[in-house]
Amino acid sequence: MVSAVDALVALAPLATIAFLMVGRYWPATRAMPVAWLVAVGAGVVGWGMSARWIAASSIVGFITAANILYIVFGAILLLYTLKRTGAFDAINQGFASVSEDRRVQVVLLVFLMGSFIEAAAGFGTPAAIVGPLLVGLGFPPMAAVVVALTGNLMAITFGAVGTPLIIGMIDIFGSVESIQTAVVANGPYASVAAWVGDIAMWAATYHVIVGVALPFIGVAMMTRFFGEERSIKPALEVLPLTLFAWASFSVPYWLTAYFLGPEFPGLIGAMVGLFVTVGALKAGFFHPDDEWDFAPQEQWPDHWVGDIQPGEGGVGAGTSREGTVTADGGHVRMPLWKAWTPYALVAVLLVVTRVVDPVNAFVTMDLFTLAWTDILGTGLSDSFAVLYLPGAVFVAVHLLTIPLHDMRTDEITAAWSETVEKVMPAVVALLFAVATVQIMLQSGSATGTDSMLIVLSDGMASVAGGVYPFFAAYVGAFGAFLAGSNTVSDILFGTFQYGVADQIGTPRTLMLAAQAVGGAIGNLIAIHNVVAALAVVGLVGEEGRVIRLELIPLVYYGTATGLVTLLFSYVLFPGVF
Repeated sequence: MVSAVDALVALAPLATIAFLMVGRYWPATRAMPVAWLVAVGAGVVGWGMSARWIAASSIVGFITAANILYIVFGAILLLYTLKRTGAFDAINQGFASVSEDRRVQVVLLVFLMGSFIEAAAGFGTPAAIVGPLLVGLGFPPMAAVVVALTGNLMAITFGAVGTPLIIGMIDIFGSVESIQTAVVANGPYASVAAWVGDIAMWAATYHVIVGVALPFIGVAMMTRFFGEERSIKPALEVLPLTLFAWASFSVPYWLTAYFLGPEFPGLIGAMVGLFVTVGALKAGFFHPDDEWDFAPQEQWPDHWVGDIQPGEGGVGAGTSREGTVTADGGHVRMPLWKAWTPYALVAVLLVVTRVVDPVNAFVTMDLFTLAWTDILGTGLSDSFAVLYLPGAVFVAVHLLTIPLHDMRTDEITAAWSETVEKVMPAVVALLFAVATVQIMLQSGSATGTDSMLIVLSDGMASVAGGVYPFFAAYVGAFGAFLAGSNTVSDILFGTFQYGVADQIGTPRTLMLAAQAVGGAIGNLIAIHNVVAALAVVGLVGEEGRVIRLELIPLVYYGTATGLVTLLFSYVLFPGVF
C-alpha cells in the first residue's frame, strides 16, 4: 500500500512543473530549474538521498540532455542552411506547381512535407516552417498555423530521427536496473534497445489505425473554420486524396518501424508518401472537380491576419537568396533535385551508419565516444557518441551542402547564428528537465527502496485500476503539453507508465506505445510550439484561439488511441510483454 505522504512527496516535482507552466504561464527555462530544486528536496527529505547521489543523478541527466541538444542543433542547422540557400523556396514552389487547390496543398505541405520536416528535425520545427510556407502561398496566417500544427502528428513519435524513443526510452530505461532485469534477464529481449524497437512498431501501429483520418482532419479544419461556407463538405470532396496520401505514407512508415526500428519510420514514410502522392497527382489522379480557395481577403476577420500579409513570401522571406540572376535580370530557382539532395544524403547516411556493420563499428568506436562510468562512485554511467548520434549526420550534411549549394560566408554565418538562437532557449529547460527525472528515477537505487516514479505508478494503479490503459495516451499528451516535447514526455512519464502496466498486469510494451503516441498528441497544444508557430506568421497573442481549435484533433486522437490500447491490451494481444 502506497503511503499518502510518500505519494505527495513523489508528486511534488511534477506538480511544480504543472503549476508553474500551466497555472502561472512560466516558460520551461524558468520552471524546470525550480522543479529540479523541488526534486532535490524530495530526494533528500522524502527518500534520504545523499548529496553524492543527487549530483550523480543530475550529471546523468545533463549528459542525456546533451545527447538531445546535439541532435536538435544539427537538425535545425541543416534546416536553416536550406532556408538560406533558397532550397526550401524551391521545394515549396515545387509543391505549389502541382495544384492551386488549397485542400491539395494542405495534404502535400502539411501532412507529407510537415511529416518529413518533423522526422528530420523534430522539436516543433514543422509548424514554424510550414506555416510561413502556407502564408507565402496565400493562406490566412491563422489558418496556416492551425493546419500546420495538426498535420504531422504521426511523425512526431519518431521525430528528429527517433529521438523521443532513443533518448526518451532506450537511454532512460537503460539506466533503471529493475527494468533492465525485467526486459533482458527475465524477459524475451536481448537488450533494452530491442524492446524499444518493438514499442516503436506498436506505436506505429496505433498511429496507422488512428491516423487514417489525420489528413482529412487537417483539410476539414481549414474548410470548416476558415472557408467561406464554413463547412466540411469541401473536405469530403478530397477524401480519396487524403486516404491515398495516408496509405502512401503509412505502408512504408509501418514497415520501416517493423524492420528498422525507431529512427526512420517518419523519414522514409514521408519521403515515399511524397513521391507516390505527387506522382499520382501529376498523373491526373485525385484532383477535385472544382478548385477550392479562401474568400477574398477583405472578408477575413481581423484576427486571421497579423503583421505578415499572405503572399509576401514563404519561409525565410527576406532571408533566403533569390536564386541565380539571369542575363535579363530574372531569377532561376534552384532545381528540385539540388534542393532535396541534402535530405536524401541524411537518409542515406543514417541508414549506412546503422545498417552497414563496418561503418557502424567505426562510428561507435570508443575513440569517438565520451563515456563516464561509475559516476561519483554510484555505479551510474552515461555516454555521448560523437559520431553515432544523428547530430553528427546533420552537421556532416550541412558541411557537404556548403559547396553543393555554393553557400557564401555570410549565409553560413547566418545559418549558424539562427540555429544557436533557436536552440539556446531549450538548453536550460532540457538540462534541468532530464536531471529532475533522473533524481526521481534513481531515488530508489540510492536508498534501496521504490523510486518516486514507482510510488506514483503504484498509486495510479490503485486509483484507475484496469481501465488505466485508456488514459495512457492522455498522460503522454499531458507531458508533452507541459514540456513541449515528445522526448521530454517520454522521459517524464515512460517509467511511470511502465510501473502502472506492471502493477495492473497489462502489457508493458503496449502501454509504452500509447505513451509514445500520447507524447505526439500533446504537441498540438504545447505552449511553446503554438507561440513559435504564431510568431513566424506575425500573430503572437492568439494562442488561446489556436489551442481551442487544436483540442478537436487532440480529443479525437487521444480517445481513439485509448480505445485501441484497451482493445489490444485485453482482447487482441494480452500476451505481449
